[in-house]
Amino acid sequence: MKQSWSVVVFCFNEAGTIKELVDRIVDFFETHRKGLYDIIIVDDGSTDGSHEMIREAAQKHEETVRIIRHEKNRGIGEALRDGYTAARNENVTAVPADGQFDIEELLPYLDIEPDTFISFYRRENIEYSSFRSTLSAVNKYINKVFNGIELKDVNWVKIYKREAITAFPWKLHSSLIESEICAKLLLMHNRAIQVLSYYHPRKAGTSKGASLRIIAQALRETPKLLFVVHTFRRSMKA
Repeated sequence: MKQSWSVVVFCFNEAGTIKELVDRIVDFFETHRKGLYDIIIVDDGSTDGSHEMIREAAQKHEETVRIIRHEKNRGIGEALRDGYTAARNENVTAVPADGQFDIEELLPYLDIEPDTFISFYRRENIEYSSFRSTLSAVNKYINKVFNGIELKDVNWVKIYKREAITAFPWKLHSSLIESEICAKLLLMHNRAIQVLSYYHPRKAGTSKGASLRIIAQALRETPKLLFVVHTFRRSMKA
């Protein structure tokens, strides 16, 4: 039996790409999973007209698109939490509204075995500044040494089983929630399949991931991530 899908699109000020991206997602799933998918757009407090674009996309695809609106920008972690919570179907993925992930890359992985998740990774990210690249390298080191996550790119697109990621509470609220989820899945003996992904150049807008507020939020939650994963590991051994 074909597996069903929930696609979370997290958006903050991406008026130049959001409508085109939603159309591409709809076209893809209408071709490959017609009647077995929904799209959840989390508008994280956009101020550039993105919300109007999102409402138009939802009206155009009213049978498949749902909207979650944050009145103020709360960051990628909160956007992911709300999107994952709203997911209804067997498989769930979250993609950025900037269009830098090609939805066609999902095609070989539309049906996934139990106890498995897909982790896409970028071979290189030429758009990252040296500062942001350094932060990513530090995050990768911490995940590997302290959290047992040996993934090439924990911050890029994943495909999860909804049942698997809702089997435990999420404690983090920053972008580190992906590290928390991956660490817990691996501790529960889920298999990670890593897949090379092409990081497409932006067609519009600017990157938001390197804002000082987002970086500060992640830095504040790093000790909490270590504690949460350590506590979960101990509970699995009890």
